[in-house]
Amino acid sequence: MATLQIRNGSFRILFRYLGRRHTFTIGRVAKREAELLAANVDRILLRVEQRLLTVPPGIDIVEFVRSDGTLKTPEAAIEEFTFAAVRDGYVEAHATGAVEANTLATTRIHLNHLGKTLGDQFLMRSLSLADVQRHIDRRLASRHHGRPIGPQTVRKEVSTLGAIWTWAETRGMVSNRFPSRGLIYPKTDEKSPFMTLQEIERRVVAGGLTEAEQESLYESLYLRREEIDSFLAHVRQHAAHPFIYPLICTAAHTGARRSELLRVEITDLDLVSGTLLVREKKRSKKQRTTRHVSLTPFLSEVLKDWLAIHPGGRYLFGRSGIVARSRKRSATTGHQSGKDREKTLKGRHATVRPRGDVENAPLTKDEAHDHFKRTLAGSRWEVLRGFHVLRHSFISCLAAAGVDQRIIDDFVGHSTPEQQRRYRHLIPDVKQKAIANAFG
Repeated sequence: MATLQIRNGSFRILFRYLGRRHTFTIGRVAKREAELLAANVDRILLRVEQRLLTVPPGIDIVEFVRSDGTLKTPEAAIEEFTFAAVRDGYVEAHATGAVEANTLATTRIHLNHLGKTLGDQFLMRSLSLADVQRHIDRRLASRHHGRPIGPQTVRKEVSTLGAIWTWAETRGMVSNRFPSRGLIYPKTDEKSPFMTLQEIERRVVAGGLTEAEQESLYESLYLRREEIDSFLAHVRQHAAHPFIYPLICTAAHTGARRSELLRVEITDLDLVSGTLLVREKKRSKKQRTTRHVSLTPFLSEVLKDWLAIHPGGRYLFGRSGIVARSRKRSATTGHQSGKDREKTLKGRHATVRPRGDVENAPLTKDEAHDHFKRTLAGSRWEVLRGFHVLRHSFISCLAAAGVDQRIIDDFVGHSTPEQQRRYRHLIPDVKQKAIANAFG
């Protein structure tokens, strides 16, 4: 007799045939429908027992039952693809420039988390809604640096799984649709509004916030114009290398993203016309686009001084010489990594040797972030999470000065109404003056 079993809201049918147990999943259906399907299995098995139906040679009993006893010839063998095979194929196909390096790195992180849920040998053709929901539930119960994983992060991971599913479907690795309809996520909290440093400090001083909640507040920080000036003065005084000050000044006075700054070439800077060509990666998925940003008089002078001592090379913020904590420009090379490295410290040191001359090359994102944090360490400004705070601040100063939204979008490369709303925040003093002017 066929029996029903439910797991995570998904029904499956169990039955015995010739002394062996068999099972197949029917998915998330109404209980009444599941009961009817189980009864139909009983009917088919009874007819087989009564010899009113015959299971043809080579036909799997599960497939025969699922076909309502109509399957006459064995179906052609279907090549099975594991999660590892689809994952590796997708990454290899997109590692040739189809997507940006940062995007591919994020994809690898998502696939690593998905692999922990599904396993490398998981057969992708069998992926069900329950499998995807299992990943969502596991990730939402996880923590990263003591903080819970947010629903938006998990949604992005599932979106990545959907992307590789679509890629696999076009290559015949899977045939059914990606099981996304009916997935359950918890409600998300609206992102905190952008706040000035004084607003955040008042909330912190008031007490009652956990360390994680305080960190979350500083993620919404933006600086006023006078604070930007003080911040840049600190950077100029404490920068350990000549390139740090002009790099951070450019971030603060153009609103360019960190990745965009690291791609700027010397020929992109035109001090005569007072413009900087920014090479974009986010505006279009089909082609590389650019935008022009006007230079402030202050930034023009800073970059003019930087060009006078530039170490050479095509990139505006490239550098030569030894770079601490860099894989490609540290003082030594030959460090072992991976599972095959020597077990003893002596064995690992045996391959290490001085690197020698280091050619000029653009900064990496990790090098830029490391120097940013080192320059601010121990100061009032160490709460700044990274370069993106300067982007928030640049946009805020323009908005507070009444600059047209279209001009702001042209400067910073916004492309959607959602992005515009996210950045459309004014300094509290400006809002107070607006209310005072309206109501006296």
